[in-house]
Amino acid sequence: MSRQNKQRESRFVLRHLNVTIEGAPPAKVERGAELGRIIAAYGPPDQKILAAYIDNAVSELTTRIETDCSIRLIGAISPEGLRIYERSLIFMLIKAVRDVFPDRKVLIRHSVRHDIFFEVIGERELLPEEVVSIERRMKYLAGSKIPFVRKEIPMEETEALFGAKERTDLYNAISERRRPHVVFYEFDGMIDYSYGILAPDSGFLDDFSLLYRYPGATVTMPKSKVRRVLEEKHAMYMDVPKLLNVFAEYKKWGEILGIENIGELNMAVRTGDAPHIIRVAEALQEKKISQIADQIVCASEQKKIILVSGPSSSGKTTFANRLSIQLRVNGYLAKIISMDNYYLNKEDAPTDEAGNKNFECPEALDVDLFQSHMKALASGQKANVPIYSFKKGRRDERVQPLQIGKKAILIVEGIHGLNPKMTASVPKELKHRIYVSALTSLNIDNHNRIPTTDTRLIRRIVRDHLYRGARAVETIGMWPSVRAGEEEYIFPYQESCDSMFNSGLIYELGALKVIATQLLSEIGPDVAEYAEALRLLKFISYFAHILTDDIPTNSILREFIGGSCFHA
Repeated sequence: MSRQNKQRESRFVLRHLNVTIEGAPPAKVERGAELGRIIAAYGPPDQKILAAYIDNAVSELTTRIETDCSIRLIGAISPEGLRIYERSLIFMLIKAVRDVFPDRKVLIRHSVRHDIFFEVIGERELLPEEVVSIERRMKYLAGSKIPFVRKEIPMEETEALFGAKERTDLYNAISERRRPHVVFYEFDGMIDYSYGILAPDSGFLDDFSLLYRYPGATVTMPKSKVRRVLEEKHAMYMDVPKLLNVFAEYKKWGEILGIENIGELNMAVRTGDAPHIIRVAEALQEKKISQIADQIVCASEQKKIILVSGPSSSGKTTFANRLSIQLRVNGYLAKIISMDNYYLNKEDAPTDEAGNKNFECPEALDVDLFQSHMKALASGQKANVPIYSFKKGRRDERVQPLQIGKKAILIVEGIHGLNPKMTASVPKELKHRIYVSALTSLNIDNHNRIPTTDTRLIRRIVRDHLYRGARAVETIGMWPSVRAGEEEYIFPYQESCDSMFNSGLIYELGALKVIATQLLSEIGPDVAEYAEALRLLKFISYFAHILTDDIPTNSILREFIGGSCFHA
């Protein structure tokens, strides 16, 4: 090869990069080309792409490619795509409210079965016709295809922009991260902060509606095919008055503590108020557990079986133990068993559509044996409760003989406790059903909410490391299947409960911060879970660190960080 040809080839190598796009053949692209243009030219057609993973890190479509890389696409109804869609939709909602009601402000509260509940604060509460006006403005903004423009602002300048009295909620949260620059977005002249990246422009936000729900409204989100099927299957899935009452109760707890967002929590921690916050938060939970115990013993019919259900990492075990103490105060002896003891031997477990063992469905348990034992125990007879060894993946030869006397109550803890098929043989009047979950409504700031799922995932990462020797990458890897099981087998029955308990603690993420950061930082960029690790690391970085010394040994949080007086 001539020197001239070698030089020409060398320049080509320097100017062009090798990229592999998921679902498309390898391609050579110009160095510095925008991700969005590369996907449009070489990616699969007719897909609504909001962003992409570049070597397992989430990237905006405006990102310029400077090295050889692999690209995975993020569609609108993928888990990450739905997060991007939600953040972008909320951003557009805030702009619409400012346009329609310049003197009022938006407070993003919490999710309501995947939709987002918000309030518009002003001289009076939001009216139904005003919700229609906001929705109309949002539709106009979406149709205008206005870009969300990323801006990096030096940290020292953000205090002048957002440190004013009306946005201390934002400044006190982002200042805890101690970054030299902060990423903001500009949308139709409005600059605000977003917890994560946004869609390229408002034209991508073509699937939403607003519904008036006193004292605010909800904005609907797109739904995956699986979610749509579940909502059609379970009519109860849609109406959640008990869940809303719990969120309202948590809001009151925040008002008692004087904390409604991370900024206020961080300020309290910096002034040395963390021990007081811990004590009051724990006392509020203890009072609620006491009220549930009173409700049980004051019922017209004596309850014999208490069913405690809830999604993963909700603190069901600690709750059951604390409830047993409150029942003892009321003169009743409570005995606790886990529904997990009724798992089938591993080799007998059912399989899912992919042929993998499915341990999330009720059929993974010996339903007939469980039913017969519950019926016998409720009527005062004896039952030999099995003992399951997760280490062996099968039942032990030993059993636990059990009988419930006149002044005794059985507490059964397990994720399928509210499923009616599990205790169909036990008369309704003898059962009390309790739903437990970590339902925080503490937000990053007024415009960026904290998904309750993230709180539970961080709890589980810490617990799996401490008690099961599992790495964070393993916990994150299995989380989608856990979440799918919750959507299918737990959440549809939550409103059928007799009592609902929020196990979320307003201070817990500050207490989990150090160990969670260490575990998540061990995940490298060579695995798909890296993107989720980065997202969770950013999330946990907003919280000021809280020492765990003042957390009582009977706290639900001790179930995850260690030191629980109930842990065997």
